[in-house]
Amino acid sequence: MNDSAAFRVFRAFIYSFMGFLAFLCLLPLINILAISLSDYKEVSKGLVNLWPVGFNIDSYKVILNQRAFLNSFGISVLRIILGTSLNIVLTVLMAYPLSKTSRTMPGRNILMWLLIFAMLFNGGLVPTYMLIKNLGLINRLWVLILPGALPLFNVILIMNFIRMLPKDCEEAAIIDGASYWQVLLKVIVPLSMPSLATVTLFSLVGHWNEYFSGIIYLDISKYPLQTYLFTMNVNRDITNLEQALLFARVNDKTMLSAQIFVAMIPILVIYPLLQRYFVKGIVLGAVKG
Repeated sequence: MNDSAAFRVFRAFIYSFMGFLAFLCLLPLINILAISLSDYKEVSKGLVNLWPVGFNIDSYKVILNQRAFLNSFGISVLRIILGTSLNIVLTVLMAYPLSKTSRTMPGRNILMWLLIFAMLFNGGLVPTYMLIKNLGLINRLWVLILPGALPLFNVILIMNFIRMLPKDCEEAAIIDGASYWQVLLKVIVPLSMPSLATVTLFSLVGHWNEYFSGIIYLDISKYPLQTYLFTMNVNRDITNLEQALLFARVNDKTMLSAQIFVAMIPILVIYPLLQRYFVKGIVLGAVKG
């Protein structure tokens, strides 16, 4: 067997192995989808694996008529829009000056040590709750956004990415009379899109999946989606005969599976759009400090 044939066999093995691992990762998702589309009697008997048994979409009809689920879904969407936007803006505004040398920005090293210290230590749950309460954020949407408005790990990634960019571009813009704000918006940000796409994905997934803050700071009526699903608050609000007939054809397991699958759809849609930047951004942003 020559080298080219050996390489083709090795590549086929690697592709097959990675495909098998990808299939294993998809199995839970396929199972949840199959349960959500199956008859509740078959689900109760444990007969549903990877294919719906007694196909029906009653669970989806029920959750789309649940005001509590739709309200929590809307709160989560608003949270990721506001939270991710604020994360990216603050991250860039902090990472750009920290990418300078201590000669260009006096006190830069002190700020870096403070940033690292803040990454490793925090005040704990009780002091944080007291601070949130004193700021008047209890039971308000901003309590889900402001405490994590500046993700320090993302700052380090963006800072290192900016430090690796060619200095000639920034120097040329400054020679042409550009201010630091113009350099940041017209030079640094466009060149940093791979890394920005990566931290945007981090922020989106983080805000969408985070549930604990809702339990601590919010009333049930203002729960984000993941908190709603975590507490398994299946609100059977039956107001007419049609809803009563729908509830008679589902159970908690089929409804919860449908809710989980619907909750995954935004991330499943967004991730492929940002995936091509992900590896490049995370590698280039983590090379040096």
